[in-house]
Amino acid sequence: MLLFITSISIFFISIFLMRVGVKVVAIVVVYIMLLLATFQAVFSNGYTLSYKLIKSQNGAFSEYKLNVHIPTFLYQYYRSKDHKLTSPADFAKFVTPYALKPIADKLREIYSDDEEFANGVLMLVHQIPYLVTESARYPVETLVDNGGDCDLLSYVAASIMKAGSLDVVLLYYENINHMNLGVNLPKEPKLARQPPVYIMYRGTRYYIAECTGGLDNGWRVGECPSDLKNEKVKIITLERCEQKSPGQVSVSYLILKPSALNLTLSSNNFILQGEIVMLQGALSPALSGRNVTLYIKAGSSSWNILAEVKTDSRGFFSYPIKFNLTGVYFFRANWSGDENYIGAGSPVISVFVVSPFWLFVLITMFALICITVVIIVLKCVLKSMYTRSIPKLPEIDLEKNFYFI
Repeated sequence: MLLFITSISIFFISIFLMRVGVKVVAIVVVYIMLLLATFQAVFSNGYTLSYKLIKSQNGAFSEYKLNVHIPTFLYQYYRSKDHKLTSPADFAKFVTPYALKPIADKLREIYSDDEEFANGVLMLVHQIPYLVTESARYPVETLVDNGGDCDLLSYVAASIMKAGSLDVVLLYYENINHMNLGVNLPKEPKLARQPPVYIMYRGTRYYIAECTGGLDNGWRVGECPSDLKNEKVKIITLERCEQKSPGQVSVSYLILKPSALNLTLSSNNFILQGEIVMLQGALSPALSGRNVTLYIKAGSSSWNILAEVKTDSRGFFSYPIKFNLTGVYFFRANWSGDENYIGAGSPVISVFVVSPFWLFVLITMFALICITVVIIVLKCVLKSMYTRSIPKLPEIDLEKNFYFI
């Protein structure tokens, strides 16, 4: 039904655009983009990943299953971001603490000690398969793609550790093109299976945290591969890391429940320039005080954050918007989810904003077409009536009725 309504809307938009002289190619492009966005919003709910965590206490081991859900819109957001690297200082922008903070919060529930927490992060990262990649990726991309090399795994670990209030730096071994982390701990690591190795930077000890390796025999904080101990290392601090993102992952030790989000407009899809309308929607189940992010896209441009709103006691939300410029606009809403519910995204809705002048032109053209059609129809009817009203003259046989003298 949504696809049918979308198609009908674009059909009428296309007719109007052709009337005002817009190229058909542009119309086709807008149509295809909207269909793809609609399919994406309706049929893709996100990505759910699971990781095993082990906690040792008094000689006993407890095992946990951490479920992480990444909303589709968050993955798309990082896919569309700038991935260029011009210098080692740019590595820091791939560290995204805010987006992965729910993972850090859940790990802190079972690992209160800083060293145990750092090892818990490494335990999670060691479950991501090692894959050689040619380009940089953000942690959300690495989690969804379920693979990455040393730098991508280091970005994931640094994001979670920093979100968990640890002082962490990236360590770049330029000569061998390798990366791992340096973690500042309040005391020397006691769980390291070898003498702890650290890097001194500005009077602070940063213990080595190697992010490659498997789950069973993965490196712990303070342990360092032998081939790295004599390598020259460049330290990259994280002042330039990402401070905020449009959403976060959902994390729980339980199985996350599904949720749904809708988005509608307080009027029809054709809006006059300068008019104010309400974007409104609801979260199901009806959860209050949840942050919903609204996105806007003008024509073929990229998605941008419009606003963040909160749901009321019934799960409803609304946001007024004034259309100052004409054109085709697209809107969608997203909720990141929480420890109980998977995040959700709304279907994309489209709006066509027209100036009063062009609306007058359109109405005038429509009226002229209607008048022309009426005149043509009347002419045809009158002609038919006139033809039927002319009396038929009798036929005359010329041979019988004319005589020659």
